[in-house]
Amino acid sequence: MNPADGDGAGPAVGRVGAQPAAGGVGAQRRIETRQYERADAAKRRLLVVADSDSYVKWGAALASTLPTRWSARLAIVASPVQPSRRQLAAALAGTRFAPVDAPVIHLDELDGLVDSFDPHAVLLSLRGPFVRVVAPRLERRADRPVLVSGFPGLTIPAVHKAVVYREQTDLVVLHSRREVREFRSNAAELDLDRAFGLATLPFLAAPAAGAEPAASDRDSGVSIRRSAAGRPADATDLVFAAQAKVPAERDQRLLVLAALAEHARRHSDRRVVVKVRARRGEAQTHAEAFDYADLLDELEPRDVPPNLVVEDGPMGEQLARAGVLATVSSTAALESVALGLPTLLIDDFGVSPAMINTVFEGSGLFGSLDDLVEGRFCRADPAWMHDNYFHGPDADDWLRRLDAFVSAREIVPLRPLERSHNLSGGALRMAFERRRMLGEHDRSLLGRVAWGVGVPARGVVRRVRRLRRWAAGGAADAAGSGLETAAGGLLDPRRGRAADGLLDPRRGGAGDGLTDPRRGGAGDGLTERRNRAEADAVR
Repeated sequence: MNPADGDGAGPAVGRVGAQPAAGGVGAQRRIETRQYERADAAKRRLLVVADSDSYVKWGAALASTLPTRWSARLAIVASPVQPSRRQLAAALAGTRFAPVDAPVIHLDELDGLVDSFDPHAVLLSLRGPFVRVVAPRLERRADRPVLVSGFPGLTIPAVHKAVVYREQTDLVVLHSRREVREFRSNAAELDLDRAFGLATLPFLAAPAAGAEPAASDRDSGVSIRRSAAGRPADATDLVFAAQAKVPAERDQRLLVLAALAEHARRHSDRRVVVKVRARRGEAQTHAEAFDYADLLDELEPRDVPPNLVVEDGPMGEQLARAGVLATVSSTAALESVALGLPTLLIDDFGVSPAMINTVFEGSGLFGSLDDLVEGRFCRADPAWMHDNYFHGPDADDWLRRLDAFVSAREIVPLRPLERSHNLSGGALRMAFERRRMLGEHDRSLLGRVAWGVGVPARGVVRRVRRLRRWAAGGAADAAGSGLETAAGGLLDPRRGRAADGLLDPRRGGAGDGLTDPRRGGAGDGLTERRNRAEADAVR
């Protein structure tokens, strides 16, 4: 980190160091300090406010792509999902920030930080429900800063709730042409006039040393970096990018481990790495029910080849040693494609919104656990890449849009951003939302009251909704249309629904056990609904 860029944690004078009490050298340094402070003040300032490890990584990486006319600071709001020291170091690797530059603050301290730093813009690098909590605090400030939000990874299919959570921000940063189209469509349906900006996913933005785009990629207009000359000769690892949410079931994860173990046995000269985001006891953006390290410990030692390991740390470091990558739907697949690595998206458990992998349809990257065992990996289709995350830097417009907002703010205060959705419950609802995000870090009495009232009430509402869905499903079955309602895969066998196994035993669904006893049984449909609900809750 270069202090001259104004990227550190404190104001400029704090980075210059102690000054001599008197004398020519001291006077000269004081002059230089004042000049530096004036130059730093002339810059535009971005404050990044983050919560979980994935949002810290995204916010820090996006801020690191800003040109030198911008300075940036980073703060983490104390919450149940704040990263550990180890996770923080991994999240900030390769960015303009070091862990010392990322103080953890209480939400009530945010106003003071904004007062002291006086940012032109604030990037709310937060989960969707947390944006809804923090944005109103900043929106009601006199001469408020520009409010920016976004997503740290895949957001297809775009859901309305993701827009609603961010309705009190001026600019939402997205990472593909397709995402921008779908979010604009959702905003129009919600009658929300918000700006959506396109940015290359920051993990893909900076080529590695020695990386050079292939001529065919340049000619096709697809943004990708190759690394043939820049990669070490021993970069042969198979990296499996694990995710907290998918696959959700224990048996499904054991199937993945079994396939990885068999590949490791067949390729004893290659390390097979299960790359996890968190160690036991560390928080993540999404809760993880079945930890891969724990599952591996449960296996008989004779079933675990010595070259099959579980590791954490920055994904970039893992990919630097990788020859291939496999995952169910991790954003790491995009990093792998960007590096020109053969990649495999495991589709044994379905291609569905619940598996967070529908965006990869048409990519040419899907394959089975059998393909994983045999070492059959894929290359992404250039046409898919052009519309999904590899659009080329000339298409990026988020910074231009941000600069336009900042310039407008210098002339006249920005317009109010009113909350227009989910208004029932008033102050009690907002206190509940705050308590839900902050957990025990919420100091307010109203939050405790709202939590005591809201949790039971929410449970009742959810049970009523489940009963209504059950009743509607039963009525549809009685009418002879239940097959279409409960097993949407009959309409599109590529999408994992409740009975997709009737058509394709490799796809995830409640009926899979009927055709393939290794797959999740009759409860899989419930798992899909749960996963989809959890995805909506954090977008």
